This record gives sequence, structure tokens and C-alpha cells, in this order.
Amino acid sequence: MIPHKENRDMNVNQKQTLRQKLLGLLKNQKEEIRRKKSRLIQERLFKTPEFQSAKTVMLYCSFDGEVETHDMLKQAKKMGKDVAVPVTVRAEKKIIPSLVENIEEELTEGPYGIQQPKKESQKFVPHNRLDLVVVPGVAFDRRNNRLGRGEGYYDRFLKLLPSTTPTIGLAFDFQLVDTLPELEAHDMPVSLVLTA
Repeated sequence: MIPHKENRDMNVNQKQTLRQKLLGLLKNQKEEIRRKKSRLIQERLFKTPEFQSAKTVMLYCSFDGEVETHDMLKQAKKMGKDVAVPVTVRAEKKIIPSLVENIEEELTEGPYGIQQPKKESQKFVPHNRLDLVVVPGVAFDRRNNRLGRGEGYYDRFLKLLPSTTPTIGLAFDFQLVDTLPELEAHDMPVSLVLTA
């Protein structure tokens, strides 16, 4: 059944209201609390069987108050994992995973102010080589549904992954809600959400 336009508009407005509220909370969270909670979330992630068995892990580069991932990138490399991060192709509204060797030297500011590998450092990796994908989100609900920033980059990317690839969302406790406003066909859930 096709939802009525009024319902769809109301749904979009609800999503936008929730998104704005949570983005504000992310920005205003004290840095020391953000770092402390991020360390707890990192510990939880590294203990998951999905992370421990993964050879190639894709992590996002945190920005704008998100769960901090730069230490995760470095630690995962030290543990001998192949680490990929997204390269944003703004014209095509898509992200492509690219391996990084040296976190400090290879990353530069990309679209939307998010760090990504410099052009000369980009080493694209096929989706089916990723053993685990760690996903940011503005909000998640108790059924692992995800609300992103509204551009659909991750929804499009997650659709291209083999159905067996685990996806883990990282969020602070206030980003976890009981249910998200009605989801649309393109909204992709994750396998698991970790919070602190």
C-alpha cells in the first residue's frame, strides 16, 4: 500500500525534528564525556565476535560529535586488521570503501568536512571483501533501524553489501530510541547497535 502524501510528509517532518534534536545533543555533549563513552563503545566493539573474526573492517571517520573512531582505526591497524574508511563521491551520492595504511598521514578533509584518504592514497576495496562494516547514525531504535543525516549515502552503500556481512551501528545512549518514525523502503537497518 502506498502511503498518503500527507502521511509521508508528516513522517519526513518527524524524522527531521528528531534528527535536529539529536544532532544538537551530539554537538553539545561535553568532550570529556564523549571520549569516555567512545572508549567504552570501542571496548564493546572489539569484544564482539564479528570484530574479532574480521580480517577487513570498514570504520567511519567520526565528526561533528559522533562516537570517536580515530583511536579505533589506529588500534584495529595495530591488531593486524585491514582497515577501510569511506570515500565520499558527492556527485554520485555514494561512498566507496578505501584501505588506509597510515591513519595520521593518509587522511585529509573531504566533502561535508569528513576525513577520507587523500586521492593519491586511495585503495578501493570490493564490498565483498569487507568482513565487518561499522556504521554511524543520528539515531537507532531497538530493532536496529537507523536514522542517518538524510542524504542516503549509507543506505545506498549497505544495500550493496552481501547479506552475510555484519553491520554494527555505534551510538551514545541518548541516540537510542524505542522506535523511529515510519521507515521507508530505502532505509537499511544494521545487524547490531552498541551504545554507552
